[in-house]
Amino acid sequence: MRYRLLLICSFFIFIAFLPAAVAQYTYDYNARCAAAYHHYMSLQPEEGNALIRKEIAEHPYNLMATYLADYEDCLLLLFNGDKTDFSQRIGHMDARLELLERGDENSPWYRLTRAGIYLHWAFVYVRMGENLKAGIHFRKSFLLLKENRKRFPSFAYNEVFWGLEQAAVGTVPDEYKWVASVLGLKGSVKGGNAALDAFLKTHSNEDIFYREAVIFSCYLKFYLLYRQEEVWNFLRSNSYTADNLLNLFVKANIALNYRQADAALQTLKLIEAMPDSRRYPIFYFEHASALYLKLDDDCIGYYQKFIAAYKGRIFVKDSWLRMAYAYYLKGDMQHAAYCMNQVPKQGTTTVDADKQAQRTAQTGEWPNKALLQVRLLIDGGYYSQALSRISTVKANQLKETAEQVEYYFRLGRIYDETGNSQLAIRNYQLTTDMGRDRREYFAARALLQTAFIYEREGNKTKALQKYNECLGIGDHDYKNSIDQQAKAGVNRLTVR
Repeated sequence: MRYRLLLICSFFIFIAFLPAAVAQYTYDYNARCAAAYHHYMSLQPEEGNALIRKEIAEHPYNLMATYLADYEDCLLLLFNGDKTDFSQRIGHMDARLELLERGDENSPWYRLTRAGIYLHWAFVYVRMGENLKAGIHFRKSFLLLKENRKRFPSFAYNEVFWGLEQAAVGTVPDEYKWVASVLGLKGSVKGGNAALDAFLKTHSNEDIFYREAVIFSCYLKFYLLYRQEEVWNFLRSNSYTADNLLNLFVKANIALNYRQADAALQTLKLIEAMPDSRRYPIFYFEHASALYLKLDDDCIGYYQKFIAAYKGRIFVKDSWLRMAYAYYLKGDMQHAAYCMNQVPKQGTTTVDADKQAQRTAQTGEWPNKALLQVRLLIDGGYYSQALSRISTVKANQLKETAEQVEYYFRLGRIYDETGNSQLAIRNYQLTTDMGRDRREYFAARALLQTAFIYEREGNKTKALQKYNECLGIGDHDYKNSIDQQAKAGVNRLTVR
């Protein structure tokens, strides 16, 4: 580690004292750089670093090597979230940007590489909970790309980052659009997707940015364009290269979010067999989550491994809560209470899942066991088991209003996922009627799911009505993520 840092620092110092006229900076994406990019995008940082060191030694003015080195820092920080790593590596951003500014201003890579650096670190700042700095870096990236597209309209590589940023700006809530406008930011989800699709159709796996374009496209289509089945079918096809850690992570992560827990487990077993996976504790979390949705007690051990190895702060509260619920479902209240007591003491409330865990722990209440099992089984894709379990519950026998609201929501979800849209909408409406003014997320999510159904059926008017109704619900659990999906729905149906 120290040797690598010393080498990088020595290189920057060496370059700084050379006369400007001597330096002939280039942007050469040669075979060595391509191999390094492949290793970085496969979560093999040591192999990538070795190639970049050789490239710098042989071609010290190749700025492509400077740019590619940024992937190692950013992927490590995004996956592991270690504050110590962050404090040690944040200086690399400024050093790289300073060097990249010495490139040829007439090259389309001059602004694009700097835009990429700013975007990388915007991601990192979000990961570290520093949203203001993330916004500043995002804007710098956006404006550089905007200028580069104006100067070099036929330079296709602009479209990868531009597409992602267009989609992100397109989900800004209406009440904040004026801020985006003042900052010079304007975009749409559809426009962003079109830019990414255009790049992917005309480039291949051998091109720089192609691998991340595939990942950006998958997540954009999955979360913002509501084309989940299309994405899942692609990830299962021969067109998707699932032979490295990063691609396998994407497949497992989307499987979990598409209620395919068994498929996620199969993918995670492949990951577990790869030695490099031990560098990234997030794989323990993903494995634990898949088992948790299967109601498998083995999830506890994986959550324990995640917490022991992980140096970041997000998903920690959520992990303690899930362990508490796993013990609770198996009847071990001593360990369940211990884990629940750890929730307020550990991690942060940066993401919605951790915010929800914190609020749950503060109530001191335990959920209805049957409804909890139903919820997990639905999220894992075990619909017949979920229906069998909920059939043992009678709504009018539930004493708490919150439990009655959840009952109708879960029943709606089962009917929704098994293709009975009429019964799904009926139960979602009951959920909304009973839960509209409550803190739980059920009413907002029921409106979102109803909008999804109407959109699938081609009923644009009713879909927009439900998306906007969802956005109009006051403060509730998971508000950020639910509102983002509703906003994306409005964007899909109103922006050409």
